[in-house]
Amino acid sequence: MKIVAPTAVALAWTTLAFAQDHIRSATSPVRAATQPIVRMAASPQLAATPVAAPTARDAEDFIAKVEADLAVEAEYAQRVHWIAATFITDDTKWLAAKVSAEHGILAVARAKQAAAFDGVMVDPVTRRKLEILKRALWLPAPDRAGASEEMAKIEVDLTTIYSTSKVDYQGKVLPLEDIEEIMRSSRDPAELKALWERWHAVGRPMRNDYARLVALANEGTRELGYPETGVLWRSWYDMPPDEFAGTIERLWTQLEPLYKNLQCYTRARLNEKYHDGVQPRTGPIRADLLGNMWAQSWGNVYDLLAPKNADLGRAE
Repeated sequence: MKIVAPTAVALAWTTLAFAQDHIRSATSPVRAATQPIVRMAASPQLAATPVAAPTARDAEDFIAKVEADLAVEAEYAQRVHWIAATFITDDTKWLAAKVSAEHGILAVARAKQAAAFDGVMVDPVTRRKLEILKRALWLPAPDRAGASEEMAKIEVDLTTIYSTSKVDYQGKVLPLEDIEEIMRSSRDPAELKALWERWHAVGRPMRNDYARLVALANEGTRELGYPETGVLWRSWYDMPPDEFAGTIERLWTQLEPLYKNLQCYTRARLNEKYHDGVQPRTGPIRADLLGNMWAQSWGNVYDLLAPKNADLGRAE
């Protein structure tokens, strides 16, 4: 209740302020905070309309307007999403989906408008900002009616499932935070396996929606000139996507021998603790034994992996 009460008040204030926006003056701070994202999402070309023969000055004006609009839109969106994350209801989910859809429409429109300046000679700073606008799309929506709204709803639904799911274990209903705390310290392989399997079962109902989200993102990405979303993501690093992929492969090749040694060492220490029936001396490491729900870190089992007689950094 300590969290719900303030967020409920904040949601009521935000909703009331949004409604009052229609009757306040153009100089009202509430109007300034809420009007641009709604008006511009309804008509994306208002973000900045490129001229037939764009110039460097047009590009600079375009960037200046977008930056000013983004400052206002981002604050409004972040406040809505914060309320939706801390006070999860059908209404806050609807607000979050609406804001996400509007931002998706604007982001795609601005990316295409930025591309209109590809052949214009501009200063390096403006060029970099134009490139960021073209590429800084996480999941671009297709440019057709209803696509952005569908994507936004799926994203909100997936986030809600992930944020609110719980598992039954030993007579208790556990959220993810409590499960992680148990896995952090438990050395019971049966308990770790049960918690791991029950939590990961939460993802099964998300599968079809996730696949649909990826398909829509790939469709939107192709409209921007990239073959699929992964290529778009790899274009974010100030080098061509293929060059970035090659760089990562080269770095991984250098790191791989060290990783394999660490993986072999970790597997051997886990085998010493749990023996062959739980963790064999060969093959992959059983993910749940690492004390992390995604097996992305080995820090939680450092007490099992540290060299013998090593100082674990604990107070006497």
